[in-house]
Amino acid sequence: VSLARATAEAESASSSRMQSRHRVFAEDLLLAQLQGEDHFDSVPDSLVLLIFNKLADARSLGRCSAVSRRFNALVPLVDDACLHIDRVIAAGDADDALGASGGPRQRGVLSSLLKTVLLAVLKPFGHCDAGARPAGHAGGKHAPHHSPAQVLKNFSSIRNLRMELPVSDVGTDDGVLLRWKAVFGTTLQSCVILGGTRLDHASHAPSASMAPEEHDASQGDDDNGSIPESFYTNGGLKLRVVWTISSLIAAATRHYLLREIVKEHPTLERVELTDAHGQGMLCMERPQLKEFTDKPLAAAAAANRTQVPACNMKLRYAPMLELSDGTRIQGATLVVIKPVGEAGGIGGGRKELDEFVAGAFDGPFREAVAMLSKRRTYLLEMNGF
Repeated sequence: VSLARATAEAESASSSRMQSRHRVFAEDLLLAQLQGEDHFDSVPDSLVLLIFNKLADARSLGRCSAVSRRFNALVPLVDDACLHIDRVIAAGDADDALGASGGPRQRGVLSSLLKTVLLAVLKPFGHCDAGARPAGHAGGKHAPHHSPAQVLKNFSSIRNLRMELPVSDVGTDDGVLLRWKAVFGTTLQSCVILGGTRLDHASHAPSASMAPEEHDASQGDDDNGSIPESFYTNGGLKLRVVWTISSLIAAATRHYLLREIVKEHPTLERVELTDAHGQGMLCMERPQLKEFTDKPLAAAAAANRTQVPACNMKLRYAPMLELSDGTRIQGATLVVIKPVGEAGGIGGGRKELDEFVAGAFDGPFREAVAMLSKRRTYLLEMNGF
């Protein structure tokens, strides 16, 4: 009984001391607030900037800048920023986006092929033109919004910028694989495209149905990397051409979107412009950004995008790839693109281009690129557009 009583008294005393400490601490805080003191003021600016760099999101940083004068002075000094572009014009406004620059409609050889692609490609970039439209456009149903350049204009020290579009640029059917990565300076330097007519993940049962080109190839392919004759006759090659042109237009449109941002932020060392679905990525590092700043940009007359130069393409194809994790890619295709006259596209060396292609994608798609790189290469040429 005595032991239990002593234990209870000890616990009561400990609880009383803890409550006393909490009360004293709370009273100190209240007193500091009444006296106008803020303990956060003792946190060094370098640590606050480190926190802001971890936050990165441009809109959240903008809200932080409204908290206090100190935050307002520190937010523009962040090194890393990420901007999610969440405003897309309606589908009915796509024609306006195509003609907002006042230039003539495209009437070249590729016009019939590109016409159906441009609407889907340019939809994510319509917000850039909306700011130039009359206030009464579309019946005033949409609230005013800002372009990426306007959102980022108060950031004076950005080194690494990542921007994300809300949707992928190129529309594809369900189950179709399409990934691309492009590097631009003033114009296209290199681009790699990975595609497949059907993607079956390891967790899913393999599909019993196959596209005609894969079915024919599976019957007669001798695993020497050759493309079967049916690839040319049943629309397989045409589909790859559409993928290639669509991806290049998407990359060129994203590149055009960056012209004001790069001009207004000379501190930039790396820029990535991707999309929420991970379909494509445009990359620019310090050498490309310097070139983009120093040399004039060649804009296409038909739309708000950079002109794509004449290119050489290397195409590799496999009717079926089975990856180590069980993922299967039917009609797997790898296209490596570089402008005519460029030795490597990145730094001018073939080794650098090979490294760029090998590291363009992550996860199982990197393995797919490695497997396709061992296949027979087919050379194609494409005029600029």
